[in-house]
Amino acid sequence: MNTIKKTEFLGMKLPELEDFFVSIGEPAYRARQVYRWIYQKQTSSFYEMSDLPKELRQHLDERAEVSIPRVLKQRVSSDNTRKFLLEMKDKKKIETVIIPQSNHKNTTYTLCISSQVGCPVGCSFCATGTGGFQRNLEAYEIVGQVLGSQRELSKRLKKNGEDLISNIVFMGMGEPFLNFDEVLESVYFLNDHKGINIGQRHITISTSGDAAGIDKLAQTDLQVTLAISLHACDNKLRDDLVPMNRKYPLDILMQAIKNYIEITNRRVTFEYVMLDGVNIRQQDAEAMIKMLKPLLANVNLIPYNEVSGLPFKKPSPQSIAQFYKWLVAGGLNVNLREEHGSDIEAACGQLLSRRER
Repeated sequence: MNTIKKTEFLGMKLPELEDFFVSIGEPAYRARQVYRWIYQKQTSSFYEMSDLPKELRQHLDERAEVSIPRVLKQRVSSDNTRKFLLEMKDKKKIETVIIPQSNHKNTTYTLCISSQVGCPVGCSFCATGTGGFQRNLEAYEIVGQVLGSQRELSKRLKKNGEDLISNIVFMGMGEPFLNFDEVLESVYFLNDHKGINIGQRHITISTSGDAAGIDKLAQTDLQVTLAISLHACDNKLRDDLVPMNRKYPLDILMQAIKNYIEITNRRVTFEYVMLDGVNIRQQDAEAMIKMLKPLLANVNLIPYNEVSGLPFKKPSPQSIAQFYKWLVAGGLNVNLREEHGSDIEAACGQLLSRRER
């Protein structure tokens, strides 16, 4: 029995969608109707697209599909952070995290999304790398995480899903710059005012230090925030913590960042996971001040979220406070990140696809 290979609508640009409808003898405005159903209402069933003729809905169901990932599992933290286990069309699974911006009942949310299934970088303190790397996500799958999460969140909260998610951070599973083209494509979809409509300044892309990717991003017209996972300010330690450093050591990485700032005139954020007895000594603070102060950068300090089977520990509150004080006294703009979702293994460095939890 021959089955028709269905056309994937998710990730299809509006002009391409218009061409599809014209090719089947329908007016181009049908594409705009379907586009709104997909990207503004998170609808994957053509039968729910009530402003389309019944015959067209049936025809589309036979010819096309909208592969918004389905949520297999959800865990809710004591602080209302949510972690979703999502399943792709090929049964690959990824995790994404939804973080409330406040405790207010009408709060909006930051969505932490993945760019790869697993991660090839293998940072020594991170759970994601222990599960191995499986494949890159395509742009439509990255966008699908947002739609699937919006749909699930609106269902759980019994609210309209269009305005629930206000910020997107590429800080989930994977290294975004090792999937550069698909990540870039997904950003344009997220930003499209006719669709999901999230402002570029509300989108952050985090890299573990891919200098080539930073150079490429500088040449785009994007106004996204660039975040660097730093974690150490000397090459020997950073080689151990972030293997990407062996390819792009700190001098090369910092030159790429300086070039990026000069070209884009945008401030860069540095993420720094604090590991007890490893990278929060006074000499570590002094090295960071020397390296980052000339850049007028933002520094996010992240107390380590412990991962079963890995040797690293979270520092004491006193050690965290002392490291913070050294950096502030040295003139850095420092933020101590509030912990979200560690009780459901949804915090930074705890995402893992190899097992369903």
